[in-house]
Amino acid sequence: MKKILIIAPAWVGDAIMAQPLYRRLHQRYPGLTLDVLAPAWTRPLHARMPEINESFDTPFGHGELKLGVRWSLARQMKKRGYDQVIVLPNSLKSALLPLFSGIKTRTGWVGESRYGLLNDTRMLDPLALPKMVERFAALAEDANQPLQRPVPFPHLAVSEQERNASSAKLGFDTQKPMIALCPGAEYGPAKRWPGSHMAALAQTLIDRGFQVCIFGSNKDREIADEILAGAPEVIDYCGKTSLAEAIDMMSFAQVVVSNDSGLMHVAAALERPLVALYGSSSPEFTPPLSSNATIVTLDLECSPCFERICPLKHMNCLNQLEPNRVLTAVDSFLS
Repeated sequence: MKKILIIAPAWVGDAIMAQPLYRRLHQRYPGLTLDVLAPAWTRPLHARMPEINESFDTPFGHGELKLGVRWSLARQMKKRGYDQVIVLPNSLKSALLPLFSGIKTRTGWVGESRYGLLNDTRMLDPLALPKMVERFAALAEDANQPLQRPVPFPHLAVSEQERNASSAKLGFDTQKPMIALCPGAEYGPAKRWPGSHMAALAQTLIDRGFQVCIFGSNKDREIADEILAGAPEVIDYCGKTSLAEAIDMMSFAQVVVSNDSGLMHVAAALERPLVALYGSSSPEFTPPLSSNATIVTLDLECSPCFERICPLKHMNCLNQLEPNRVLTAVDSFLS
């Protein structure tokens, strides 16, 4: 039976977009054992992907080399007898452990001059594979073989037991309809819809009788407080849940409204009705992978710029995206 190790991405959204690759590998190799090496914070995602046999935590912070630690971990991976390792991050560092492990086939895109570290390197044609999910999934095929289309959507499996445990712990009323808002975006403020706009949307929905919950990390505290200032009845879960609990709780949502972020991809993989807001980024590259999603964007001449901070200092792509337009998209699901 074939054994494959995946060096998985560190970002939540990218980790979810890798799942179609895992599904395709199982199709190609019946009886496959598929393990994942990834940052510890992505473990709740991998635990909800039935394709993964086991998940191992990487002890590296962002940008850390730690050659000795990589060597030691590589020796542990070597003992597990993998036939192939597929490296999803494009960095040079991410290819070191596969080299040290001595795994026979080391697959990945060329990335940061990784010739010699990987021995099954692929040259990316960005026009043939415009989406991130396609670039991951293509690595399931042999070199020079086309991507199998259509690429399936990711799916996170949430058990009723997990949902009930999380809702009970947080004192959440599961009988009252809930709208989830995800106001953060790790990449930067040019991807965040203004807190005042989100507060106006939240208050309208609260006035209609919905529970409105905001989800995010401690890094989203500033925009969460801005929303609470405009809509104090919002239920604030920003920084107050684990990622596992956020996944469980978002599965209750009637609709999720989210910036282009990791939690947007979580909502898509939970197959919740999703309104995805785009400003500086592009739905052509990282769209919500769901048949149950609506993209709302102004599509201005200056966007997408892919910058963390608006280079024109006006952020019109999101500031001019009025709450009523987003409410119309929400209503299209509620009706």
